[in-house]
Amino acid sequence: MISTERQTRARNCILAGALGDAWGGPYEGATGPVQPIFPASPRLSDDTWLTLATCEAIVLSQGRVQPEQIAERFRHWFESGRLVGVGAATLKALRDLAAGAHWALAGARGEFAAGSGAAMRAAPLSFFLNPAIEADRRLLRDASRITHHSDEAYSGALAVSVALHLCLARGAVPRDLLALVAAEMPDTAVNDRLLELAAYRQSPRDAAAQLGCSGHVVDAVPLALFIAATTAGETMKAVISTAVSLGGDTDTIAAIAAQLAAAGGQPPPSELLAKLPELPQIVPVLERFIALVK
Repeated sequence: MISTERQTRARNCILAGALGDAWGGPYEGATGPVQPIFPASPRLSDDTWLTLATCEAIVLSQGRVQPEQIAERFRHWFESGRLVGVGAATLKALRDLAAGAHWALAGARGEFAAGSGAAMRAAPLSFFLNPAIEADRRLLRDASRITHHSDEAYSGALAVSVALHLCLARGAVPRDLLALVAAEMPDTAVNDRLLELAAYRQSPRDAAAQLGCSGHVVDAVPLALFIAATTAGETMKAVISTAVSLGGDTDTIAAIAAQLAAAGGQPPPSELLAKLPELPQIVPVLERFIALVK
């Protein structure tokens, strides 16, 4: 039973991310602008399932973040056939884990490791890790590197975690979110883009067209934060539809923007959640996770 405001926001955050993922999925790779109609047959991508596997790992670790447990849950869900449509970097890691590789060695390296998968599943970690604490940053980095052995991929996950903490602390998505996040970040290309967008005065559509909205973490994560900040105070439908309308890596960008909006107090609409056919599979894992949030 949900009993605290933080638990409510944690639950809404994970569900909103799933909703953004499902809404954005059919438009992934499209050239924007697109008409963001909610799909008649919504489906979740592997990133939402890996987010839920992360939740399950935290439950099994009794509220702690243990990268080895997260990796074990990833391997288990992969071998159980619960993950479909997996990206190249994540697929490489999952195959390595299934073959018995150590979790710290499984993640992809190089150019193709700088994707946004680690950032998209950073939300559940953020309710148990404080990015202001160096030891917690190391745990976040280790959890990211299970699939993406890249400083930029970790930087994207860190940006999401810092942003979520700010939204929770403020009780809303701050309009100056990007500048606030950038102040807590290491010197990476992700942070360079955050700083660029923090000073940007045009629309998300212009930002996507001029700077990019691909699945590369440098494009996707800062743009998702920009959307969350520029749509602050609007409904969850407005946040997600804005993200999806841009085209590109629609599911990831919409999911992260929705997670931030939910952490800031915007609930996902129940009538759209009810249309997710996987909702009965999500709820049991999520409720056990939420019970541990303090």
